Amino acid sequence: MSFSSVFRRAAVAPVSAARAFSTTTPRPLAKITIIGNLADTPEVHSTSTGREVLRYAVASNSGPRDNRKTSWFRVTSFAEGPQRDYLMNLPKGASVYVEGDASLSTYTDSNGQNRSSFNVVQRIFTPP
Repeated sequence: MSFSSVFRRAAVAPVSAARAFSTTTPRPLAKITIIGNLADTPEVHSTSTGREVLRYAVASNSGPRDNRKTSWFRVTSFAEGPQRDYLMNLPKGASVYVEGDASLSTYTDSNGQNRSSFNVVQRIFTPP
């Protein structure tokens, strides 16, 4: 088999061959990785169904040293057991590494103004 025939086969391969590594269909997904510091200790909140979740904020700096900018990310965690205990005992300012699913939602505030909120649901959490 010559190089040109292999190249020709690759050039006319079906689009599905591009995802040959996966047996699932592609689906849209937004993920985010945050490395930063806890803004405060995590807090326990109850959802409308009564399930308890942890909420915390992470501050992450970017930019040159003389012009640093801080981005704040609000994170929701469904952690249970030892991971939840670990999160609850982290002090303000602790360095953290968070991977999560990102989404943007819109809502109307108490003044009738439309607002947008960037949400992160934690999937992986480790100290860096």
